[in-house]
Amino acid sequence: MWGTTGIVGSHQNRPEFNLAADMNVARLLLLVSLAWSSVGASSAPVRDSVDRQTAAYRSHDHKDPEVPMGGRPERFESPSACAVDPARRDASQPAMPAAVGTLAVMTYNLRYASDRPPHAWPARRPFMAQRLREAAPDIIGTQEGLYGQIKDLATDLPEFEWIGLGREGGSRGEFMAVFYRRARLEPLEYDHFWLSDTPLVIASATWGHSNRRMVTWVRFLDRETGKRFVLLNTHFDHQVQFARERSAALIRDRLAAWGPEVPVIVIGDFNAVAGANCTYDILTEGGALQDTWKTARARTGDPTLNTFTGYEPNPRRSERIDWILARPGIETDRTEILNWTTDAEQPSDHLPVMAWLRLP
Repeated sequence: MWGTTGIVGSHQNRPEFNLAADMNVARLLLLVSLAWSSVGASSAPVRDSVDRQTAAYRSHDHKDPEVPMGGRPERFESPSACAVDPARRDASQPAMPAAVGTLAVMTYNLRYASDRPPHAWPARRPFMAQRLREAAPDIIGTQEGLYGQIKDLATDLPEFEWIGLGREGGSRGEFMAVFYRRARLEPLEYDHFWLSDTPLVIASATWGHSNRRMVTWVRFLDRETGKRFVLLNTHFDHQVQFARERSAALIRDRLAAWGPEVPVIVIGDFNAVAGANCTYDILTEGGALQDTWKTARARTGDPTLNTFTGYEPNPRRSERIDWILARPGIETDRTEILNWTTDAEQPSDHLPVMAWLRLP
């Protein structure tokens, strides 16, 4: 076990979430927010728990602008080439039926909660809750969620528990919270480490990045199959390529803590385009981890979608910065970038990625 313990969310006896009513409220909030925005007024404060976190982070550059960086910086020394991999599976293959024991895994950057329009969290929340229920994942690895926002999701998804810790320590800062379906999955152990030269030091950052970056990992028992596996959830830096490369190398080194026979899944927002950035190569070269997007028997949906949308309506440039990687031996029945850009209020500035996996 590394580092400190975290928080396990317990969400028994929650009030029911009235989706229809909240959707109407969300639409009204959006219209009112846009009207006030046009005359230069600011929206009223929302929940204190979210306000305090939001205020602390307004000075940070949460995707404004965050453009994934590709190519190869001179300082990275690797025997492997850093070129776009032209190999792509046929995206037109039909979806395969889910096999017994298939595990539905999702990675989803929530976009941190803000009370500022447009795209304020109170307006986005009901759309996100509805979409997540429809997608029906067994695991959701989230990024960017603030403590109040994570608690909101826990209320909206009563069939899930969650594990997480703020990247500044305690409830402070963004979480790499892992939500899991309690009826199916049992966490056997969990922990966190920071993406730095001192990974056991809370909130440490030594690679030139201003935002703290971390990993939350959980070892699960799948009650449906009796199999055990490890899941790591992370969010790489969006500005410093050197930090991304070092983060990838650290995670790859950490995988050695679990023997080669242990199924391991690594998910997150890597802020690097798959196949066009050395960060991707470090994690996948030599077959250490495989990209489930490439190994899937089928891809459903629109494979040309970007996973980071910036709230664009139809970003189709095939730029994937949100990945689901897995050790060899884990089979992928299918994968999909879920297109939620058509909602009246996009739930996030990212699209979730899902993979339906079978453990060895």
